[in-house]
Amino acid sequence: MRLAPLLLLVALAGCGSGASDDSQGGLSRSEARQLDAAAAAIDVNASQSNGTEQQ
Repeated sequence: MRLAPLLLLVALAGCGSGASDDSQGGLSRSEARQLDAAAAAIDVNASQSNGTEQQ
């Protein structure tokens, strides 16, 4: 029974963020950049279809 608290601490230590590439929301930095680029492309396409251009 004395090992239970130690095992709990070891298990919780494995749950840390560590050196992973995850950012907020469960996306990696590269995935977040890709989503930002896609959103920007959609904005440009939408503005061009309305007859206006973003600069």
